[in-house]
Amino acid sequence: MSVQLRMLLGDEMGGRAKWEDEIDRLIEGGALFVSNHSGGKDSQVQLIRLLERVPAAQLVVVHASLGAMEWPGAMELARDQAADARLPFIVAKATKTLLEMVERRFESRPEVPSWPSASTRQCTSDLKRGPIQREVRRYAKEKGFKTIVNCLGLRAQESPGRAKRAAFSRMGISNSVHTWFEWLPIHDMSVSEVFNAISVAGQKPHYAYALGNQRLSCVFCIMASKADLRNGRLERPELFEQYVELEQRTGYTMHMNRIPLIELTA
Repeated sequence: MSVQLRMLLGDEMGGRAKWEDEIDRLIEGGALFVSNHSGGKDSQVQLIRLLERVPAAQLVVVHASLGAMEWPGAMELARDQAADARLPFIVAKATKTLLEMVERRFESRPEVPSWPSASTRQCTSDLKRGPIQREVRRYAKEKGFKTIVNCLGLRAQESPGRAKRAAFSRMGISNSVHTWFEWLPIHDMSVSEVFNAISVAGQKPHYAYALGNQRLSCVFCIMASKADLRNGRLERPELFEQYVELEQRTGYTMHMNRIPLIELTA
């Protein structure tokens, strides 16, 4: 990491102001700001915050479609929020689904766990990050953007790992064509602040939160709480049966605590 970049990312002498100034320079320089939108509450409030600061002409909303694996209405919420703000909306799709990924891994390497884990999250890299970056490159090239600010709705309160992430950084995928930065606009927000900001904006979060969900994206996530999984089983019983069948066929459990879904949702 260069000395210049370290100065931008911050130090004990008030580095936050330095990277905030860099955000302003990127806006003034005409950078493209990409709102990664899962349809969840954090993505929703992130877009609300971005619209307060970034001109609409420099914003695009991207949703990584997970097909049958994601909560019904998640993509529609992202699409409608973008439409209300008159922003372009892009759907990024992978060439495989999560269950297909698990099946292929089991067929090729049955001796290793077939499902993604907290340490090897192929679901994020292959089904979300990769397809989104592909579509953003295409859009940036078409519209003539050279600098891209990839915005994620990650909050420090969610986990120790996310708490350690820099709120602003230069991404390693930068090349001679596009310079990429990562920005976490709501990194310092709490859950209550997120829901309050959505309410103040006159919007409603996805209905799964009213059911008691903590997370929203895949109906059955490797890091979901028991309540999330039970809600998913009630809402999507046919999908639940597909997960259970694949767990039993591979001999490996989906959830990171290694307890079968049928027991977790009992």
